[in-house]
Amino acid sequence: MGFAAVGVILMLRSLPLAVRARYLAPYNLRVAKLAPPRAADQEAPPLDPGAIERAYRFHRARRAARERRHRERRWASFRFWIVLALVLAVATLLAARTLGEIERVFGL
Repeated sequence: MGFAAVGVILMLRSLPLAVRARYLAPYNLRVAKLAPPRAADQEAPPLDPGAIERAYRFHRARRAARERRHRERRWASFRFWIVLALVLAVATLLAARTLGEIERVFGL
């Protein structure tokens, strides 16, 4: 036994019994056991016959929702630009009328 091994043994002797038992226990006590292999004659669980149709309807609904969101976003952009143009037109008309009144009142 080398000096390092003797040092480890002396260090372990100075530890309490519960701690020492943890270090001296076989390393594989807490390792999980492997599951027994599945027999080849066991059948796979039966498939739900309606699962394919439900998945098809689910993905078709997702695609329709995605297209609807895209269409709504496009129309929202269009509405934004129309409202902005109307607001600018009204603001321009009000500014022109206001300037016309200011010129008429003050004679500029």
